[in-house]
Amino acid sequence: MNSDNDLQIAGDILEVQHLLQPRREHPVTVAEFVGLARAIAADRAQWEHLVEYDATSRWYHRLRTGPGYEVWLLSWVPGQGSGLHDHGRSSGVLTVLEGTLAERTERGTRALSAGAQRVFAPGYVHEVVNDALEPAVSLHVYYPGLTEMPMHTTQSCAAARPVTA
Repeated sequence: MNSDNDLQIAGDILEVQHLLQPRREHPVTVAEFVGLARAIAADRAQWEHLVEYDATSRWYHRLRTGPGYEVWLLSWVPGQGSGLHDHGRSSGVLTVLEGTLAERTERGTRALSAGAQRVFAPGYVHEVVNDALEPAVSLHVYYPGLTEMPMHTTQSCAAARPVTA
């Protein structure tokens, strides 16, 4: 009788090299880009000393580039926002490193606290705002690298309702 419980691996599976995926130097899948963002977020020494706050405009710094992708570090003082936009042909991973940000879409508003991640496809329209009383820091991974950020009218998000999880 065959069942899932009957499967056993004999010997050391790590010795079967042709079954193992080689470790990639650069991410290529959504899961790998999410993993890259998580790894950078966990390594505060890699980004914390770079963060600056600018009361007149959002501060940003390109932290890393790779084949076809970019990693950006952004800071947000209270009241700063991105405006309603999309990222053209780029997909992205947004990770909140410190503080709380609000993401507004036509479907509503979602609070993103430290550790929260959002993955979005090309053409995804949103606005990110620091509605809190404390500064916030976020990490953004774009694939392919960000070449445009078309702005949209705010009427569709002006009265956004909260999104429930």
